[in-house]
Amino acid sequence: MTRAALDVALAYHHAWAGGDLEAALRHVADDVVCEAPPGRLEGIAAYRAFLEPYVTQLVSATLIAAFGDDDTALVMYDSVTQLVARAPGAECVRVADGRIVHSWFVFDRAPFMAARAAVVGSGDAEGTPS
Repeated sequence: MTRAALDVALAYHHAWAGGDLEAALRHVADDVVCEAPPGRLEGIAAYRAFLEPYVTQLVSATLIAAFGDDDTALVMYDSVTQLVARAPGAECVRVADGRIVHSWFVFDRAPFMAARAAVVGSGDAEGTPS
């Protein structure tokens, strides 16, 4: 058994964790489907719109664990953003032809919602996943 999906997932993770959204998106298929707390997203434009505010507010991300095989990989991490001091999350991806075709994001929206509520008056609620 090889670990092609894990290699893609880690390359994608390291790119966005390093603040390079463009490099991260090169690992994502144009017709990607993403299941995330705010709902189902379809296509690279929707995926970018979901991920970009988070990546632009990212301070750091620490890889906790990563497992995978040729088709599927799971990456768990903890992150710090400008608005949230601790934001653990996980992403399970399915890979085909070297690109992520399906992604399942799992994270706790409560810290982001609290941060968004706290900054609503300031007019700057970016960087919080919907």
